[in-house]
Amino acid sequence: MHLTTNALVLREVNYKESDKILTLLTEQEGKLTVSARGCRKKDSPISAACQLLAWAEFTLYEYNGLWSVKETASERLFDGARTDLEKLALASYFVEVTEALAEEGQTEPGLLAVTLNCLHALDRLNVPPTQVKAAFEWRSMALAGYEPQIEQCGVCGRPEPKDPCIHLGEGTVHCAACRDSLGEGVSMPLTTAGLAALRHITWGPRKRLLAFRLDREGLRRLSQASEAYLMTRLERGFRTLDFYKRISPEG
Repeated sequence: MHLTTNALVLREVNYKESDKILTLLTEQEGKLTVSARGCRKKDSPISAACQLLAWAEFTLYEYNGLWSVKETASERLFDGARTDLEKLALASYFVEVTEALAEEGQTEPGLLAVTLNCLHALDRLNVPPTQVKAAFEWRSMALAGYEPQIEQCGVCGRPEPKDPCIHLGEGTVHCAACRDSLGEGVSMPLTTAGLAALRHITWGPRKRLLAFRLDREGLRRLSQASEAYLMTRLERGFRTLDFYKRISPEG
């Protein structure tokens, strides 16, 4: 069986002397693990596409239930992110999260699109990395079925919560004064403008995902809350995030 599809490389692992094992998020088949034989050879025609963050057209063939790379045509390598260590670390975090959220063999058009949009922002747009990070985390969580309850205060029902916070365990926004009515766990503060940005990220059109502005404090709170919410829901950390936070001034 042969398959030709565009795909994003989420992970690469060196194998034997000149091969790699790749994790791809494909348009047609979702997440696939494939073998890229000989791609580490100097003259390999598939080497450019068989690297982390590459977006390319892959021609794959299946034999005995295993997929292998036959041909590739690179489309985007996101060089603008690769040449900046902070952006590269953040981009690597994005694809690590995407790999964790994507189900093997299940198409993930929304998650793939958001990941590509955020990689494009790091690559070519003049948007603060912290803003891209927060938008990616909140939107990817919503797409994975972890959308928080943000329509109103989860306790008193106030449409615009006063001194808004988000309870990580309950997944609900609430007024600061309503905190004691919720269960145990951590609540993190947002700003009023930050809550509006969160609603835009979660409900707005994908192509305008980053079309919001926040002051430094509002963006800091939104990013801290998104990161904590993601790790609480997935019950794990990410080594790429740890590295990003070590090298980033905003980390």
